Amino acid sequence: MTVVESGHDLGSNRGQIWKSLRSSTLGMVGAGILMLMAAAAILAPLVAPHPPTHVNFGLSYQPPLTRGYVLGTDDLGRDILSRMLYGIRVSLQVGVLSVAIAVVVGVPLGLLAGYWRWLDGIISRLTDLMLAFPFLILAVGLAAINGPSLNNAVIALGVAQIPIMLRVVRGETLRIKASDFVTSAEAMNASGLRIMGQHVLPNCTSAIIVQATVIIPVVVIGEALLSFLGIGVQPPTPSLGIMLSDAQQYISQSPTAAIFPGTAIVLICLGFNLFGDALRDALDPSNANT
Repeated sequence: MTVVESGHDLGSNRGQIWKSLRSSTLGMVGAGILMLMAAAAILAPLVAPHPPTHVNFGLSYQPPLTRGYVLGTDDLGRDILSRMLYGIRVSLQVGVLSVAIAVVVGVPLGLLAGYWRWLDGIISRLTDLMLAFPFLILAVGLAAINGPSLNNAVIALGVAQIPIMLRVVRGETLRIKASDFVTSAEAMNASGLRIMGQHVLPNCTSAIIVQATVIIPVVVIGEALLSFLGIGVQPPTPSLGIMLSDAQQYISQSPTAAIFPGTAIVLICLGFNLFGDALRDALDPSNANT
């Protein structure tokens, strides 16, 4: 006798999901923005017109489209476009790695808390303790304790997002645990770990994916803030936050030095938000037959 899972199977609904995504204009706009940003990050070493750390004091504060500098130069004569390309790479790298930390730690804890109620009290109290601090305050505190660096920024931002991912997975686990296919598996004396791995986790996948698209733009802003405050990515590594921090000192001489990296941050967040909203609708089981 086998248990037939009646949950939402992503694999068997790929066609419907893709059809729903293609029908969303805003979702496709978001996907286009993300592909453009990803291409910029991946191809940065090939398409950057100048080394991002090259200094030329004789060409400081150059406006866009001047002397081969498409977006102009900053106070040290560094090419803004080249630094932006590498800064986008750092932002996406931090976003992906931080989400990976949140998923690797938060998903198992969420499954345990939702399935075994005796663990729920312990895990939920620790989660509430972390949620008592605003995300950015917690991230800034962790980064300040560990010291300024790219790796420490990733860890701080990832750890700060663990409670959110944990809460989402816990809620999904509580919902799925009440399903008939889980009840049938329990009646057949299947172990809790097996039920979580074969039945609960696959049906949490859509919620995890959607939550990841929500976390990444938050983390991108968090990385920019940490770098802006000097406790994130450290010079000479280019970062959008560092570019904003440097530009505030000479914004009257070269306002574009702040406008362009700020626009890049907005576009990254906009892309993930638009695509995430469309993905959430596509993965919603209630829309499967519409």
